[in-house]
Amino acid sequence: QVQLVESGGGLVQSGGSLRLSCTASGSISNFDVTGWYRQAPGKERELVASITESSTTNYADSVKGRFTISRANAKNTVYLQMNSLKHEDTADYYCFATVAYSAILNETYWGQGTQVTVSP
Repeated sequence: QVQLVESGGGLVQSGGSLRLSCTASGSISNFDVTGWYRQAPGKERELVASITESSTTNYADSVKGRFTISRANAKNTVYLQMNSLKHEDTADYYCFATVAYSAILNETYWGQGTQVTVSP
């Protein structure tokens, strides 16, 4: 059973920075896509950033230029560096990792979530 453990959330002032980490129980090289979703109270879950096994990245428009996703295969860890944080970035952040078995069959694993609160 794959486990994803997140860390790095917390309270920060607007304009500040945080780095989230997501460490997998196995090799992240086994995953085709890893990344982060977030969900704020009363809002739908949204994809924040993702990175493929070949290091292709994708970002939500709202975080482009402020957030950077990276992966350290040797540490089985995916990072989300968040700079210039805004109050609207406040949410629970969830790490995910997907294995694509075929074009139509995949399996996704989730972390337990870490809370990020940005004070106005």
